Parts: sequence; structure tokens; C-alpha cells
Amino acid sequence: MKKIVTSLYLLCCVWMCQLHAANNAVDSLLSQLDHVIQNRPVYIKQKEKKLNDLRQALRQRISDENRFTLLGEYLDEYRSYNTDSSLYISRERYQVALRLKNKEHQDNALMNTAEIMGTAGMYKEAIDLMHNVQINHLSDDLHPYYYHIYRTVYGLMADYAVTEQEKKLYAEITDRYRDSLLLVNKNNLLVYTLIQSDQHNVRGEFDKAIQLLIDYLAGQIDNVHDVAICAYTLSESYRLKEDTEKEKEYLILSSIADMKSAVREYISLRKLAVLLYQEGDIDRAYSYLKLCMDDAVFCNARLRILEILQIFPLINDTYQQKAEKQQEQMKWALISISLLSIFLLIAIFYVYKQMKRVAAARHEVIDANKRLKELNEELHRYNLQLKEANHIIAENSYLKEEYIGRYMDQCSVYLEKMDNYRRSLGKIAATGKVDELYKNIKSSKFIEEELKEFYANFDNTFLQLFPTFVEDFNTLLAEGEQIYPKANERMSTELRIFALIRLGITDSVKIAQFLRYSVTTIYNYRTKVRNKAAGDRDQLEQEVMKIGKSRD
Repeated sequence: MKKIVTSLYLLCCVWMCQLHAANNAVDSLLSQLDHVIQNRPVYIKQKEKKLNDLRQALRQRISDENRFTLLGEYLDEYRSYNTDSSLYISRERYQVALRLKNKEHQDNALMNTAEIMGTAGMYKEAIDLMHNVQINHLSDDLHPYYYHIYRTVYGLMADYAVTEQEKKLYAEITDRYRDSLLLVNKNNLLVYTLIQSDQHNVRGEFDKAIQLLIDYLAGQIDNVHDVAICAYTLSESYRLKEDTEKEKEYLILSSIADMKSAVREYISLRKLAVLLYQEGDIDRAYSYLKLCMDDAVFCNARLRILEILQIFPLINDTYQQKAEKQQEQMKWALISISLLSIFLLIAIFYVYKQMKRVAAARHEVIDANKRLKELNEELHRYNLQLKEANHIIAENSYLKEEYIGRYMDQCSVYLEKMDNYRRSLGKIAATGKVDELYKNIKSSKFIEEELKEFYANFDNTFLQLFPTFVEDFNTLLAEGEQIYPKANERMSTELRIFALIRLGITDSVKIAQFLRYSVTTIYNYRTKVRNKAAGDRDQLEQEVMKIGKSRD
């Protein structure tokens, strides 16, 4: 019996020592995190210097190819720093790719935009953009990026799905893209390790995921960005394993790396704040979450703002209650201390100092509440603006197509009337035997000039509404069969025929009347272009009808 008691005592001692050592390690890491946060302006200044150097380089006169590469570096620096700036840079990169007429660059820039939209919570817009990218047209180097975007967006959609059915569907799609990533990322050790560990977590193989990440981190201590990502993934493995202390330890390590990287869009510090709040460390939880909120607002990371808003009111209320409790305690302390006359002056001074601290805390809470209210109002205003914008876009889409159809019809009628008027004047002149007048009126020069101006107006109007029609139409044609207008024209006859088809005018008779060609000529043009189709020739005109739909 004594041996059993002794053994139990020794086990308890060992367990207590391990718990004490773990607590000391976490406390030491929290102190490091507080120190890094205190020195964060230094890291932010370094980040701003990098951004300014790239900004200055872009202002120089360089080739579009170099500009495209430099914009990629600029985007990498702005990623997780400011969503709006990242979105602007990705779109500017796409414009450069258009000027270069490089399809792979265009797809790369489109994927940049889709990735940013996905992390900002614009899932539908991101998926719609990705539908414009065909993986079989991408080089092998871009395949991992293609699968990464789909896996990230669908993973986020699974995390925030409302129903279990949708969550299950998106999770299955995420698994498929995760498998694809493992196949194409074997040469990228970081990505391969992260995806494989994520797969282990999904399957419940937490120890395998942990060992895999720890082995990778052993050789990546100096790479701050890799440490941040791997440490966060490790914390997720420990969370699923229900090891809170280890989860907290790696969340702290990830947060330290995030602060040193001077990123503004992150997850680790917010999750750490929630854990600290659950353990009763209200001051740190409030301080960290307030920093998360400030960074999310600066970055305009709408998804992170929504995540923070879910927990911030609760921590804020607890913090306020703690401040009020401290104030109540100070009152009782003042009453008690006032009874001791010998320490009266010391007590008054002490209470005065404490009251100032409490008042400052109260003002801070009031300011935080005010800021939270402003953010809620701003979010509501954004939602209303988005709803109104969607309504306007839908209405404009209908109006512009209706307007073009009517405008073209009226212009065609007008030209026909002018031609009839010319002929009637010719008959009058002929009857009156005014030869010179008859000769001038019979001339078709006037109507030809009117037609030329009419078609120019049609080209300008149509391309104003569908600015990328020529490029989009040429993507439907086989390689080497693209159709471009002459140097002094905006659209050729073939392009005008398919522009009319895009507007819903598919009857060859009407197209022939509009372009003043014979029906046979129009039929020959349509057949010739259909034979150039990259896909099914019979589906070419249906594909033309879809041009511009994503903007509408």
C-alpha cells in the first residue's frame, strides 16, 4: 500500500513539474509577443520602405514585361497588408497583360484578383473569375496556384456555410483540390507539407500532421513567413487534438511571426485572444483583439472584421465589467483606508491615482464602443450601397442592350429613308430636265459617307458597352485564326456581324439590311468565321452571346 501511495505521489509531482514548465514556456512566449507588438512600428516602417521602393521603381520608364514582373512583387508585398491596394494592383497587372497580349499573363493576373476576392469574402466573384481561366492553357508552373485558389475559396465557403449540406458539398470539393495540390506541389516543400498536414487533420491523423510540421519547422527557423504559416497549422492540429496549451503556444509563435512580417490580415492573434479570454486574461485578450480590429480596418479585410465582431462585444463587455468592478473595489478601499487616519494622506493619493487609471480605462472602453458602432454603421452602409449597385447594374444591363437594338434599328431606317429621298429627288430633277441637279442628286457619295459615319458610330457605341469584345471574341477562335480590325478601323465586317449577333440580331436578312450586303454574302461570312472556331463550330454564336455577361 505504501508503494502505491509513493508511486502516485511521484506521478503527481512529475505532472505538476511538467505543468509548471509548460506554463513558464507560455508566459515567456507571451512576454516575447508583447515586446514584438511594442516594437511593431519598426516592422511597419520597414514594410513601408519596401513598398515605397517598389512604388518608385514602377514610376520609372520600363518595358511592360518588366512592369508585369515588378507589379507581381508589389502585389506580394501588399498581400495581407491592404486588400483594396492588392485588388487595385492585380487589376493594373491585368491591364499590362492585355497590352502585352500575353494570355498566360492575363490568366495569372485574373487569378491574382480571384485570390484577393476570395480572402475578402467575395466568394462568388472569385469563382466567376476563375471560370475564365482554363487550366489546359496554363503552364505547369501556374497549376499549383490555380488549384490553391480553388481549394482556398471552397475551404472558406465550407467554413462559413450556413447548412450542413452546403458545408459537406464544399468540403468535398476542397478535398478534391487538396488532392490535386499534392500532385503538383511535390517540388514545393512548404506547400506540400502544409497540404499534407491539412489532409492528415481532416482524416483525424493529428499526430502525423504535427510530426510533419515540426520536422519542417526545424529547418525553417529564420524564415519568418514560413514560421507564421506552419505554426498556425500546428496550432490547428493541437486544437483538433484538444491540447489547449500546445495550441496556445503555437498561436503565440505564429502571432510573433505575423507581427515581425508586418502583415495586417491574420488569424493567429485573434484566436489567441479568444483563448486568453476563456482563461481569464481579459487585459491581454482585449489589447490583442483591439489590435486585430485596427489592423483589419486598415487592411479593409471585411472577413476578418466580421470574425472579430463576433467576439469583440463579449470581451469588451467583460473588460468593462472588470473596470467597473475595479472601480467598486477602489471605493471600498477608500472607505477602509479613510478609517485609518494615520495613513489618510497616503490613502487619498493612492485612490486618486487608481481613479485616474479607471477613468482612462473607461474612456478607452467608450472610444472602443463608439468605434464599434461606427464600424457597424459603415458595414450597414456598404451593404445598402452594394444592394443599390447590384440593382443599378442589372437595370443598366437591360437598358444598354435594349438601347443598342433600338438605336441600330432607327439608324438603319433613317439611312433607308435618306436613300429613298435621294431617289425621289432624282426623279423630280429628271422630270424637270435639270441635268446638273439630277446628276448631283443621283450621286451615291452622300449615302456612302453617311454609312461610313453610321458604322463608325456603331463601332464606338458597341465597344464602349463591350470594351473587351474583340479580345473575348478572338479567344473563341482557333490559334492563328484571330480577326482584328485594320489600323484605321475599330471593327471589321466579320466583327460587326458577330457584334449584331451579340445584340440579339441573328437573322441574316436583317444583318444584310443593316450592313448593306446581300444575304448570301452575310451567310458566307458567318460560315467562314464558324469554321475558325476553337471549339464546336455550331456553338460559336451561342458563346458569342455570353460575351460581357460577367460584367452585366
